[in-house]
Amino acid sequence: MYRAIARNKRNTVFFILFFLVLVGVISYVISYFMGGGWSVTIIALVIAIAYAVLQYFTASSQAVAMSGAVQLQQKSDHPVLWQTVENISISTGMPMPKIYIVNDPAPNAFATGRDPDHAVVAATTGLLELMDPTELMGVMAHEMGHVRNYDIRVSTIVFGLVVAIGFIADIFIRMTFFGAVFGGGNNRGRGNNNGGGGGGNPILLILGLVAIVLAPILAALVQAAISRQREYLADATSAEITRFPEGLESALQKLGDYSRPMKRQNTSMAHLWISDPLQPSLTSRLFSTHPPIPDRIERLKKIGGGF
Repeated sequence: MYRAIARNKRNTVFFILFFLVLVGVISYVISYFMGGGWSVTIIALVIAIAYAVLQYFTASSQAVAMSGAVQLQQKSDHPVLWQTVENISISTGMPMPKIYIVNDPAPNAFATGRDPDHAVVAATTGLLELMDPTELMGVMAHEMGHVRNYDIRVSTIVFGLVVAIGFIADIFIRMTFFGAVFGGGNNRGRGNNNGGGGGGNPILLILGLVAIVLAPILAALVQAAISRQREYLADATSAEITRFPEGLESALQKLGDYSRPMKRQNTSMAHLWISDPLQPSLTSRLFSTHPPIPDRIERLKKIGGGF
């Protein structure tokens, strides 16, 4: 378990560096076609980092707002959920997170925040109605596992960088087509006279556009891979916390059997939920942020055999 967490943290640093390099490559391509030197690259990197920092401090409030969650102010608002989270906090020595309920019949739960001291956990009304006490304990221990493993921090930063890549790519594509339609001749001439930029070479232009289009797709694939591994690790953490992996196994089985799209869907926070809230089609499963539920159950069975 601890080796997995350590490896997870090392991978986190690697993937963040990967995204920063990807932003740098995209911005350099933009700079090349604009003839702007390294200034565009530096500006794009600064914007990407600034956006990631902004997401770091505001992601939890954004997630709560997007989900329509309502905070529990006291234990009497929902004694079972409150007591479950409180017991996990006491047993793990973690600070008590803020607890929210989402009014949605789809069974699901999520965790967010920048660290254990600023964490949020939430469950839908559908989950609370469907799960028995041991299953609810397994689900909430999974969410607290995300907090304990600092998955919530990494997911926030990676999400911010992915959005930044898509934003930069979109700007460049619009600028390219705008220039081709309204000022292509002048741009080509200026590029050839100055000896900079690649506007006069249609092959380079095509290659640049392909790279810009593929970059967000590659970023989304990497984001999905990160999220899938963190779901497995949170499942294992839940088993370690509760010492009863069968509770989460049963909960995951119910999540698979009673899964339904959520009323307030948002792709930007889909990776936060314990179960995919979007019901992806066959073509979009390649980018799914969640591993298949049968695979997760099988891994929990193996973990259970070790207790």
